Amino acid sequence: MLQGKKIILGVTGSIAAYKSAQLIRLLAKEGAEIKVIMTPLAKEFITPLTLATLSKNPILVDFFNPENGDWNSHVDLGLWADAYIIAPATANTIGKMVHGVADNLLLTTYLSARCPVFVAPAMDLDMFAHPSTRKNIEILKSYGNKIIEPTVGHLASGLEGKGRMEEPENIVQFIDDYFEPKNMLGKKILITAGPTYEKIDPVRFVGNYSSGKMGFALAEACAKQGAEVTLICGPVYMSAKHPNIKRFNVESANEMYKAVMSKFETMDGAILCAAVADFTPIVLNENKLKREKDNLILELKPTLDIAAAVGKIKKHEQFLVGFALETSNEEANAKEKMERKNFDFIVLNSLQDPNSGFGFDTNKVSIIHRSGFMRKFDLKTKLSVAYDIVNEINTLIF
Repeated sequence: MLQGKKIILGVTGSIAAYKSAQLIRLLAKEGAEIKVIMTPLAKEFITPLTLATLSKNPILVDFFNPENGDWNSHVDLGLWADAYIIAPATANTIGKMVHGVADNLLLTTYLSARCPVFVAPAMDLDMFAHPSTRKNIEILKSYGNKIIEPTVGHLASGLEGKGRMEEPENIVQFIDDYFEPKNMLGKKILITAGPTYEKIDPVRFVGNYSSGKMGFALAEACAKQGAEVTLICGPVYMSAKHPNIKRFNVESANEMYKAVMSKFETMDGAILCAAVADFTPIVLNENKLKREKDNLILELKPTLDIAAAVGKIKKHEQFLVGFALETSNEEANAKEKMERKNFDFIVLNSLQDPNSGFGFDTNKVSIIHRSGFMRKFDLKTKLSVAYDIVNEINTLIF
């Protein structure tokens, strides 16, 4: 959501100023245009040359350019920006912002800004906990400023506590979330992700190569648009960081079935993205199977069909989206699955592209509707694919 956004980054005199370099890199990677304003003291912590190189814009410190006398107009800057981020924000700068003190370019631009202002405090724990700082932060909130709370950790003083500036990655996500359209605000959405493991014995299982990346991308996209996401996932090595995502871990198809069926009734809809095992061993061996002969016959039985079960209980006002991964007769098989399991539409994964499918960060899909209409997409990141799917839900269902 930051593509093409014009962002001012205000850097104040804090040891956390070194993080501003990474913050600029991440904002630029998202496609934002960045201008940096530094307080005079901030130059003692990180060089203007470093930030100018990363932002690809001259660094602004003084009201006038000392080399040619040009005026750095705080008014023009305030009108130019789509967002103003002050990170790090010291207790001194926060106090001046509250009381309208305008003794440097960063502060005069703040007073002139018509855009959203994001403030990421950084200071020692006792300074942050002091009543004057707490009151000032509450006043800033009342002015409409968005406070990005500091974290708990090791501080420059050697103490441990709350006062560390939030990490650049999380600051970017906070701002990105702010600009995200809240098309799913208030909706409750269930998403399944990852594989299931069907135990053979205490150390072996029947499974598949699913990484969970597509399901987690869908959870993030829905959460950013305001949905309350219930994420039920099999064994994966991923984390869901968005506060709107509530995660439940399961291992087997039976566990996922029970979790989904217990929660779907209260949902506005579900996206069934997990690669659930179709079969599970009939016998679970209590001890590790020994290699006593050349051949081992493993008897399997069908697992409970989660998608079919949800499709049967789905109410008219609920939506249901499923996935298909086929190796032959892709479209026909996907359409048949959609009808059989009562999906509103189905997402057909392609294995025809070498960079799509299990384990990759990219995917290539087609969306097929009950009407027969099909929309094909090029190879994209899985997060971009997730937004395509979410947009389809918003357009045709909500």
